Amino acid sequence: MNESSRHDRVRALQWRGESLALLDQRRLPLAQEWIHCDDAVAVAQAIRELAVRGAPAIGIAAAYGVVLAVQRAGSATAAGVRDGVAALRASRPTAVNLFWALDRMQRAIDTGADAAALDREARAIEAEDLAANRRMGALGAGLIAPGSGVLTHCNTGSLATAGYGTALGVIRAGVAQGRIARVFHTETRPWLQGARLTAWELREDGIAARMVADGAGAHLFRTGQAQWLVVGADRICANGDTANKIGTCTLAAAARQFGARVMVVAPASTVDMASASGEAIEIEERDPRELLEYAGTRVAPEGIAAYNPVFDITPAALIDAIVTERGVIGQPDAARMHAAFG
Repeated sequence: MNESSRHDRVRALQWRGESLALLDQRRLPLAQEWIHCDDAVAVAQAIRELAVRGAPAIGIAAAYGVVLAVQRAGSATAAGVRDGVAALRASRPTAVNLFWALDRMQRAIDTGADAAALDREARAIEAEDLAANRRMGALGAGLIAPGSGVLTHCNTGSLATAGYGTALGVIRAGVAQGRIARVFHTETRPWLQGARLTAWELREDGIAARMVADGAGAHLFRTGQAQWLVVGADRICANGDTANKIGTCTLAAAARQFGARVMVVAPASTVDMASASGEAIEIEERDPRELLEYAGTRVAPEGIAAYNPVFDITPAALIDAIVTERGVIGQPDAARMHAAFG
């Protein structure tokens, strides 16, 4: 086993030909339980309820959901397929990979693909994502000076992708190459994706890391413990503005203030050239109870309201590099994005 593979053992999706198994990320790290989806509606429910999450993983799961819809309906043109695709499309609004994958599967349907051909297309989407992640890991790690500390936010690893990860892929590669000396990750409230998922994934893959409170980034950057903020993305606009987990913009602003650098790592499927800027992105809002309660018990006083946006927009001006499998875009702006993605 080479050094890179030693840090890449977690997988969250398993396609079994006529069903999709998803590692239930709501249960981690206390339990490793798999959800078995036999139709598109079950996949859509798993996406909506965050059993599977992370923009690339959502897209892959949706692609397999289309295959299941066609298998159950017996024909790619049946009404049941349209209903299944509609359920998948409505599951989460911000992650562009979901719509990219569904559009790709729909193009295959429009050219006459049957269930077997759609199966191959979905498998290709998964394989391409894994290859892209390894490529991005190498490119991103190459930007980091040896001995650096990095901070990441939310979960952007194998649990959020086909494997290896986007931002965590850079960290995997950087650790394997000896470039990254210190790894920090946030808790990522209110769902605690950092505390539950990133911590578990890094432990499983043998990468030493320290968890910090969501508000600790400025301290890490000011004291020189972290030289980079490395994050994923749910959508990247034509001008480089980036939608990612709520709190990303705050961390990026702190990094800029204290001289640290910001790297966004995401596959080209996350780039949405049809969205001119972050103003065009619909920001998903979830149930306020996610903030008002903890483990089903209310912790805020009665009568207190809550506002629970899931994502925020980091302006391109705060981003030093966008890394995709196509290459590195330094100091992203509309001109550089257009040159890279047309």
